[in-house]
Amino acid sequence: MSVGTVKIWDLRDHAGATPERTALVCGGERMSYGALEALANRIAVAMRRLGLVRGDHIASLIGNRPEALAIAWAAWRSGLYLTPMSTALTASELCYLIEDTDAKCVFADAALQDAVASLPAMLQAPRHWLSLRGPIPGFTPLEELLVDASPLPQTEEPPGALMMYTSGTTGAPKGVIRPLLPAEWRGTPPFAADLITLFDLGGPDVRYLSTAPLYHAAPLRFALAVTAGGGTVHVMERFDADQALHLLEQEDITHSQWVPAMFQRLLSLPAQRRAAFVAPAHRLAIHGAAPCPPALKAAMIGWWGPILLEYYSGSEGIGLTLINSTEAQQRPGSVGQARKGALHIADDQGVELPAGATGLVCFSGVAPFAYHKAPEKTAARTLPQGWQTFGDIGHVDIDGYLYLTDRQDDMIISGGVNLYPQEIEAVIRETPGVWDCAVVGIADERFGERPVAFVVVVREASNDTVTLLAAVQRHCEAHLGRFKQPAQIHILDSLPRSPTGKLLRRRLRELVTSPKESSE
Repeated sequence: MSVGTVKIWDLRDHAGATPERTALVCGGERMSYGALEALANRIAVAMRRLGLVRGDHIASLIGNRPEALAIAWAAWRSGLYLTPMSTALTASELCYLIEDTDAKCVFADAALQDAVASLPAMLQAPRHWLSLRGPIPGFTPLEELLVDASPLPQTEEPPGALMMYTSGTTGAPKGVIRPLLPAEWRGTPPFAADLITLFDLGGPDVRYLSTAPLYHAAPLRFALAVTAGGGTVHVMERFDADQALHLLEQEDITHSQWVPAMFQRLLSLPAQRRAAFVAPAHRLAIHGAAPCPPALKAAMIGWWGPILLEYYSGSEGIGLTLINSTEAQQRPGSVGQARKGALHIADDQGVELPAGATGLVCFSGVAPFAYHKAPEKTAARTLPQGWQTFGDIGHVDIDGYLYLTDRQDDMIISGGVNLYPQEIEAVIRETPGVWDCAVVGIADERFGERPVAFVVVVREASNDTVTLLAAVQRHCEAHLGRFKQPAQIHILDSLPRSPTGKLLRRRLRELVTSPKESSE
């Protein structure tokens, strides 16, 4: 569909033109564009019958199933805010999100009933509890509401929005909210528009592999963008490195998305399997969500060729940078130039710094966000001139390429000196035998904080950790100043990460307070 010279991308157009074409594949289940459109419309009818009106909030707890996308499209066409919730959360964590969103309707997959069966009793405020794919005590089966719900578009379809929550790696999750568009607005959904343009996701030839949980912002938005653009989404029920390679080969995948931890698992596959991998249709391997060490990226480019495209952004959606494989090889460690919003580096007083100077990474030029019910947290991410930040520290070079130093919340202050964990981690990774590492700040009576390192060793070195620890210590002493050298170095089998690959530093701090859980 086009309005004037502006093309509008929307699921409905593809459902009308090619209803039998496959929109998404989840495991062995395939759903056509016509079926996805019809299900989204029927769910929209059901929510209207429940009394939900424009501006209301709903929440969902669903695995990587077709309904996750259908509910998102239904919310978009009903003027509702949708908050997907992680399937890894406990009942108390789910209660926090449901209460914080003021959700009037909660969808839950019957396969997850152990996590949700107690929620109606824990949350007394009136709300609708709907189950999918089977019964849950205290829930109404969604199928009952859909029996006579029309699969056709409704007369009034005010645009809704996603209200995603930050991952909560440094504290309680925060909902990112923006005002709804005018009720009469029509166009490409904002959750899809920029992604279709930036990552070439428009057209029926796009076959996209989604490797991560759909309850996270990037995986959900990319999958929705592909269905708005008319391509096919292949959703992995859970990530498996060998299966991912198989899908790339067998399904002629053109686009895929990854996090660095997945790259590590791919490179850990047997050499024979990696050598046999051939996927000529695969033209864009998108990655983000966590810093990718230059050596890891170089290894992937050496294997797959120059098809990697890294982005830096966040749930707050205030800006985005991109860097392709050629640029990454020329500027190791950079996350690219701004492609959405204008990039600024600011000092502690909010004054813009010149190229090369390290400070707070900020963006301007994009509609501002707010944290739901948390004006003080919004203010902490907003500078006086209106620039907003994800909370990262970094610098830009003379050509405008951004280099991230660390997270503002992760910075260690030791003896009055600012220490950046990523700098220390980069040095440790240079030690032969180190596969992965992370550094956190731990309270210290004398210095305030001291850095503590956690190291994962390569498989071949796992039987001689004493020698490896000594090598890491020597390398740190030779390449880091005294304050930057880790006070302790622990060996772990793996680092705690979220499903999207973000390092959970709070879990590492807990290991130090319970030393019996780690080895040194």
